[in-house]
Amino acid sequence: MRADRLLHLLMLLQRHRRAKATWLAEQLEVSERTVLRDMDALSAAGVPVFTERGRGGGCVLMDGFTTTASGLTPPEAQALFAWTSREAADQLGLGGALTSALAKVAATAPSLALERAESLGDVVLADRRTWFAAAEAVPLLPELREAVTRRRRVRMTYTSAGASAPGVRTIDPIGIVDHSGRWYLIAEHRGRMRSYRVSRIGGLTVLEAPSRPLDGRPLAVIWEELRSRLNRALNPVEMTLLVRPERAAVLRRLVNMQVAAGSAIQVEPTGADDGAEIWRVLVRLPDVMTAVAVLHAPYLTVLEPAWMTAEIRAAARQALDHYPEPG
Repeated sequence: MRADRLLHLLMLLQRHRRAKATWLAEQLEVSERTVLRDMDALSAAGVPVFTERGRGGGCVLMDGFTTTASGLTPPEAQALFAWTSREAADQLGLGGALTSALAKVAATAPSLALERAESLGDVVLADRRTWFAAAEAVPLLPELREAVTRRRRVRMTYTSAGASAPGVRTIDPIGIVDHSGRWYLIAEHRGRMRSYRVSRIGGLTVLEAPSRPLDGRPLAVIWEELRSRLNRALNPVEMTLLVRPERAAVLRRLVNMQVAAGSAIQVEPTGADDGAEIWRVLVRLPDVMTAVAVLHAPYLTVLEPAWMTAEIRAAARQALDHYPEPG
C-alpha cells in the first residue's frame, strides 16, 4: 500500500510541481505527517523532492524530473478500460482521443493488468439508454463541449417542449450533463438557471464574450437542484391500487415507470383467496395511470384517490365512442 501511495504522491507532484502538504494529505487520504514522511522516503530513493516551510512553502518536485512509470494495478486498468463510456466520448467528439489515450496507458501498463482489463471489456457492457428510449442525435455536442471548456457565451436556437417554433437565446453555459443517455446543457439565461435538451438545439454560435454566470456553485449541485425542481413541478399523486395476481408482473413494470423519484411501490396482501394485493404508490403522471387502469381493468382497480375513478370512466367512454362496434 505504501508503494502505491508513494507513486500517487510522485504523480501528483509531477503534475503540479508544488503543492501544500495539507492538500496532498486530502488527496492521498492520509495525515499531513504521513505526507512529510513519504517525501523523505522519495528523497532517500533519489527523487529530487524537498519541502519548504513558511506561508508560501509546501512540497516541491524539482523542474526537469519526469517518470513514465504508470504503476497501474489490475483493478485500476479494469476501471479505465471497462468503465470508460466510449459512446459518450464519441458524442462529445472525443472518441479518437479516448482511443489514443487508452493506447498510451496500455503502452506503460503491466502486462497482467492490461490482460485482465481487456478480458473484462469482453464481458461488461455499459448501456446508458433507458428502456424503450431511442438514441438521440446530438451533432452539436462537440461545439458545446468547446464552449463550456473555453467558458464562452453561446447564442442558440432552441425548441422547447410543446413549442411550435424555435426561439433564440443567448446563454452563459455552466456545463453539460449525461443523464441516462440524454445530454443536457446547463446554463444561465437572463439570470435564471436552466437545463436545455441538447437534441432540441437547432443551431448555435459560440461567442467570443466570456461566460460569466452569477451562480458559482459546482455543476453537480446545480444539476441536483434542477432535478428536484422538476420532480416538484410534476406534482406526484399518491394512489392506492388493487392488483390481481394474473397480471401483477406486467403491471409492476408499468407502474414502476411512473413511480416518483425517491419512492417505491409498497405492497400489502389483502388476505383474499385470489392472492390480490394492495399497492400504495406515488406516481408522477396520473393521466398515464388513468390509461393503464382502462387498459388493464379488471386486473387493476384504482381505490384512491376517489376523483380518479370518474376520470377513468370518462376515458373509457371516450375510447368506446371513438371506436364504436362495427355495423
